[in-house]
Amino acid sequence: MRGKEEQWPRLQLRSNRVRAILDPDDWECSVLYLIIKAAVSGVIIALASEVAQRGPLWGALILSLPLVSILAMIWLWRDTGDSERIAALSQGTFFLVLPTLPFFLVLPALLRQGVAFWPAMTAACLMTVALYLLAVWLLAKSGVSL
Repeated sequence: MRGKEEQWPRLQLRSNRVRAILDPDDWECSVLYLIIKAAVSGVIIALASEVAQRGPLWGALILSLPLVSILAMIWLWRDTGDSERIAALSQGTFFLVLPTLPFFLVLPALLRQGVAFWPAMTAACLMTVALYLLAVWLLAKSGVSL
């Protein structure tokens, strides 16, 4: 366990209150930290949704960015400082993004064929789950561990 001063070597925090909010060892502060992470993540999703209403191209651009992955890696680095975990997360994300790509072709195809939104969304999600299962099975058979 690192000492408090070692734990924050690069931050020049003058206030103990700020340090307490950032302290991952304090349960109450951990809950506050979780709320902060959820709020930041939620704001990004809401922003993407609002932008998509005004311009589908810009909304698609924001949604195509790996914002959730980047945020998860930042939060994981902040929480653990473990490079190997982040490398494993990044590699796993790469392999598990591949089965999601057909979703973005199947959903619009179903909608354009006149299928209602919720049945089309359900079908596209079920297909994605099946592709996830197939990908995990194929990766395990290939010796890739996630």
